[in-house]
Amino acid sequence: MTAPSPVVLRVTRRFAASAERVFDAFLDPEKAGRFLFATPTGEMVTVEIDARVGGSFRIVERRDGQNAEHYGEYLEMDRPRRLVFSFAVEKGATGDRISIDIVPLETGCELTLTHELSPDWAAWADRTRQGWMGIVEGLAAVLGETQSASGG
Repeated sequence: MTAPSPVVLRVTRRFAASAERVFDAFLDPEKAGRFLFATPTGEMVTVEIDARVGGSFRIVERRDGQNAEHYGEYLEMDRPRRLVFSFAVEKGATGDRISIDIVPLETGCELTLTHELSPDWAAWADRTRQGWMGIVEGLAAVLGETQSASGG
């Protein structure tokens, strides 16, 4: 018997910023703490990033008096084109796979974020996609841009 396939979610957005600036924002604790798993009403408590293959991250935001914790391990890094990491909301969990592919353009770049969502969480696919769209828009704000992401 084969395991069920993950639900694949994608969010794409063009940036005026260079591929290097977009890539680096995911690994810079100060910048990442302003958009990665950040919500409009939450308060960022902890941003720990060990930016290397095999390194990990821990991002904690306080939401309505509770801590929302996010964990992951960096699986691939090819600056400025590709960043792959695991993602979980429980320490030690296997987690989903997140791939960020960045294509340099004549001006700026295009980012495609792919989330391989566990089939156990399929009912949360739309909400998860919306969350990633918010994160990508948060990244745009950190980089000083406006426009909107598209999800599929």
